[in-house]
Amino acid sequence: MGDFKNLDMTMMFAIHDALRRELERIARITSRVDEDPRHVLSTAVGWELFKKFLTAHHTSEDLTVWPAMYKALEGRDAQSEIALLDAMEAEHAVIDPLLADIDTALADRDTGAERLGGLVDTLCTDLRAHLDHEEREALALMDLTMSPEEWQTFSVEQKNRIGADANRYLPWLLDDIDAARVATILGKLPPPLRAAYETEWRAAYEELDIWAAKDPAAR
Repeated sequence: MGDFKNLDMTMMFAIHDALRRELERIARITSRVDEDPRHVLSTAVGWELFKKFLTAHHTSEDLTVWPAMYKALEGRDAQSEIALLDAMEAEHAVIDPLLADIDTALADRDTGAERLGGLVDTLCTDLRAHLDHEEREALALMDLTMSPEEWQTFSVEQKNRIGADANRYLPWLLDDIDAARVATILGKLPPPLRAAYETEWRAAYEELDIWAAKDPAAR
């Protein structure tokens, strides 16, 4: 996962992997023929969580990470680095509207089903490519240009945007990963947060069964 000297990237890799995991689940849902994928996606808690956590992550980067990096590069001969940051912002600008496009297709009873598969394919392709690009090039530049204080500002911004869904975010982040990695991530958290996850949040999250279609009236 890279050799980073200044910043702890543990949580960054964790959310990237969680987003990849959910993309696989969303793709499986939209390829099913035994149930209308529009009903599943429009009523499952998983789609709402995916949108919220992806948006919180990208918006936090847009507000705190890229500006700090641009500032650090001012006055340097850093055309390639600035081009990389421009690419990161451009990739966000393409990915984020896809969520609204998918929601529009989910609500369209006439032609939504025809458009949904293509939109999900585009989301999967574009978001995976962006995550790979960020990990391959941008994280190393973050490590070189951002201070631990600026990294903490990003973390706080993302936490604030997750807000009241923190009790779902941590179990979502740790869903379906190996025990050793779970222990590593939990070890970086304050004891009260670990205790809440272990005694309450994990069980409540598992009970949600986030990708099961729900009765809209029961949400």
